[in-house]
Amino acid sequence: MGVVNVTTGIPGARAKEILARKERVVCDPLDIHIPTVIDTGLGAAFTDIDGNTMLDFSGGLGCHLVGYSHPKVVEAVQRQAERFSHTDFSVIPYETYVELAERLVTLVGGERKVALFNAGAEAVENAVKFAKAATGRPALICFEGAFHGRTLLTMSLTSRHRPYKTGFGPFAPEVYRFPYPYPYRSPAGDKAGTRALEALERGFTTVVDPSTVAAAIVEPIQGEGGFVVPTPEFLSGLAELCARHGILTIADEIQTGCGRTGRFLASEHFDFDADIVVLAKALASGYPLSAVVGRPEVMDAPGPSAIGGTYVGNPVACAAANAVLQVIEEEGLVERAETVGKAIRSRWEALAGEVEEIGEVRGIGAMIGVEFVTDRETREPNGGYVSAFMSEATRRGVVTVSCGAYHNVLRHLVPLVITDEQLDEGLDILSEAALAARGSGEPVEESSEGE
Repeated sequence: MGVVNVTTGIPGARAKEILARKERVVCDPLDIHIPTVIDTGLGAAFTDIDGNTMLDFSGGLGCHLVGYSHPKVVEAVQRQAERFSHTDFSVIPYETYVELAERLVTLVGGERKVALFNAGAEAVENAVKFAKAATGRPALICFEGAFHGRTLLTMSLTSRHRPYKTGFGPFAPEVYRFPYPYPYRSPAGDKAGTRALEALERGFTTVVDPSTVAAAIVEPIQGEGGFVVPTPEFLSGLAELCARHGILTIADEIQTGCGRTGRFLASEHFDFDADIVVLAKALASGYPLSAVVGRPEVMDAPGPSAIGGTYVGNPVACAAANAVLQVIEEEGLVERAETVGKAIRSRWEALAGEVEEIGEVRGIGAMIGVEFVTDRETREPNGGYVSAFMSEATRRGVVTVSCGAYHNVLRHLVPLVITDEQLDEGLDILSEAALAARGSGEPVEESSEGE
């Protein structure tokens, strides 16, 4: 008997009551993806307030790499909270911060220093501050399809206008966007990386003076943009081009980092040694914590007290992160990512014979995306099918999430502690949902942001 057990339908009576209360007191933009309310969670599964047990293939949008309520994380959090739950590190420092910094320096590699923050967007903002302080330059380069956050600066760096940017301008100045290689949707195909590099190099003549650019920020594999894997030459070429002009590189590993791709950093697959690395999400299993890890001369560039914040590097969150990194090592989760990813990929590739809406299955390690189309020849995005599929999956007891500029890519953020039996059960349910959703999709009009 499997772990999934949906007995009341989704949502059940108690969830309906709580969601009705939510409608009265919580702002509408915080719309609900899954119409239920969690009660408890363990590993890759959770039980809602009505007693339905489901598998979570969204993993807290990538935070639960070690799963819900891992015993070692829970124990570390409880132990730290009993000792002290907060002090500003810059006023009264504490060892858990230093210990975490030491771990991250070892894992990222090379001579590095670390600064800790609360959220991914906050870390991106501060990575930019470090880069600007180190170079004395004002401009930034980012890429089509990117997602870096929702604050003013990170929203400016983020590519997709709806729902993240529409109505919120004007945006931060001196931000210049260039193509990101999207082989499935680029006329250049496997030459997309070369064409993107050519566009950037040309842009240094026609768009922005490279001597004014502080940094180029890039996701080694795009997350919200569609789990897009660049062609092999792109990131190394970007690093070479930036180095030639004294431009720093920032690797946004917020969704890709901590082992999800089968390496601690996705950058490692491409021999991309960025000057600054940004981590969050899985780092502390959902506790608010992010990290900027960079070369010492970059990290030491801002003046005294130029970087910081009251809550940054909270001791309880640091304790959680130290436990997470210990679990990743002890349970071999970086290696586990390859096994999980192969199972996901092979299931969808086999299903493509029956589900013609499957356009491409792509990814590295356990970071696997499935892009759905109305027609494999035209590759017209099929966001309607994905919406219908996700509803069918939820009804059957598996939580999924989508991504992509056209809302037509299924992304897998499965906790790497998932058992083989749970993974098979979840993939069986997704297969049933994919077949049930056939014919339900409506074409989604492409935006102007596609490469």
